[in-house]
Amino acid sequence: MNFQQLRIIRETVRRNFNLTEVGNALFTSQSGVSKHIKDLEDELGVELFVRKGKRLLGLTDPGKDLLVLVERMLHDARNIKTLAEQYSQRDVGQLTVAATHTQARYALPRVIAEFKKAFPRVHLKLHQGSPQEIVDLLLEGEADIGIATEAVAGHPELAAFDFYHWHHALVVPAGHALLTAARPSLEAIAEYPVITYHEGFTGRAGIDRVFAEAGLVPDVVMSALDADVIKTYVELELGIGIVASMAFHPKRDEGLVMIDCQHLFPLNTTHIAIRRGHYLRGFAYRFIELCAPALNEARVRAVSDPGARREEDL
Repeated sequence: MNFQQLRIIRETVRRNFNLTEVGNALFTSQSGVSKHIKDLEDELGVELFVRKGKRLLGLTDPGKDLLVLVERMLHDARNIKTLAEQYSQRDVGQLTVAATHTQARYALPRVIAEFKKAFPRVHLKLHQGSPQEIVDLLLEGEADIGIATEAVAGHPELAAFDFYHWHHALVVPAGHALLTAARPSLEAIAEYPVITYHEGFTGRAGIDRVFAEAGLVPDVVMSALDADVIKTYVELELGIGIVASMAFHPKRDEGLVMIDCQHLFPLNTTHIAIRRGHYLRGFAYRFIELCAPALNEARVRAVSDPGARREEDL
């Protein structure tokens, strides 16, 4: 048994049992992949894959159990390498942070600026994606830290911590009729075309839930991944915007006015998440602490170690 065989097992599942794609991903041939699989099955004395002719269709029960161990072993192997780097090159390396566009654009610039001053020799890789993509990157070990409002909290393999809280707000063109009311109602908002986030992004589920509970169906004429796009089309007067309040800047958003809606929409929480058992370099803990000063290394370790209590229990 060797690590290449283990990588092939994992990659075969990730590539939906397409051995050509597995070979391309691992820089080997399809025949080489097949041989490694056969050699491992012969060594273990069990079949790991369900087959139809030469095609692989899925995992057998032994294969499913083995995959859990394979993921753990490959993850621990990466941890060993990271551990060595921690002591041999304390302030040199790479930190990969996966975040949604909203967090990357509005919540992280200050943190990243401070981090780069403190660790100029660390390459910071900022990956933008959907909340589910962020979860996948964390679980696959492709990201060290994930930042999102949805999806990351409550996942059993992730440790999630509160980053900050925020509300949605309205943005409307200057002079809009809604500006005449001190506290606009949901009914008043529902009278206008609405532009807001895509489903699954930046608290969209909470927006939909508020309207549904009030028995209203807003006319969502357009949705986008980020607030900058939403505000652009509000400026064109295609509708009123519902955005995260931190996405509005009076100087940059001339021509638009923000209306506070804390009385209408629920509080949202953006989370910082890491994979349980994932070894982090010292500078990664410092990045988290720059995001939220209460999250020092000792506290994060106490929650993120496998089998540790969840954040809400501390």
